[in-house]
Amino acid sequence: MGLKKPGARARRAHAMLAVVLAGSALLGGLHPAVADEEDDQDRAARWKQLQDSIFPHRQVLDSGGIITVDAPPRALDAALVPVELHMAGNKPLKGVYLIIDDNPAPMAAHFVFGPKADPRDLKLRVRVNAYTNIHAIAETQDGQLHAATKFVKAAGGCSAPAGSDDNAALADIGRMKLRLMGDFNAGKPMQAQLMIRHPNFNGMQMNQITRYFTPARFIRTIDATYDGGQVFHLDADISLSTDPVITFGFVPHGKGQMKVVAHDSSNATFDHSFDVPATPSG
Repeated sequence: MGLKKPGARARRAHAMLAVVLAGSALLGGLHPAVADEEDDQDRAARWKQLQDSIFPHRQVLDSGGIITVDAPPRALDAALVPVELHMAGNKPLKGVYLIIDDNPAPMAAHFVFGPKADPRDLKLRVRVNAYTNIHAIAETQDGQLHAATKFVKAAGGCSAPAGSDDNAALADIGRMKLRLMGDFNAGKPMQAQLMIRHPNFNGMQMNQITRYFTPARFIRTIDATYDGGQVFHLDADISLSTDPVITFGFVPHGKGQMKVVAHDSSNATFDHSFDVPATPSG
């Protein structure tokens, strides 16, 4: 016995279902691409807005091989995202800007290099609040701006607490360590890693005990000098991580002292001097 052909009502229902399913499949195939295109347009518009605000009436060129920025595509910890800046060294540099486009305060750091600096490499840790482009802009001595970009997937870094206890985070505030990377050779560039104990509260973190927001208190500036000569000046904001770690280059023309002075948003000053190379402890 043969199968009974469906009636007109059933045929119309099947046709409508096919249209719905086809439409769903079509939307499912197109939606990610459309969303990506809209995201790219939004990011481009945001970067244009930031350029106009931070560098008014100035042209921002592409990297031109002068600067690159490296960061993990997907951060393991949004409150401790490592960022590396590499400068080619083929043009004398005045400084470098690090901008996290979609952070509440996008300007994470502005380094100005002094005569004692070796500005080819910088490393630091930052907070990232949302999926965002990170821009590193090198400023050459002749005033040109060259930008490199890295997209980072991270979220919630700005609201992540500095620890379970605010008082504990403040206990050793201002304590510093300096570690030389490699062997000391007078007149040869070398890297140093600076560690500063500071919670860098940004006003967006909730105290885990009181459930109130912790008042902002963060590092605003850092100056590093070697035997009185400027290595770098850093203007920072709320995007620096808790207990900042900054790796930088300098040129010691002989044994001397590295002095570091930091100021925070509560008008506190922290300073420490380090022997270079380190004096052996007795």
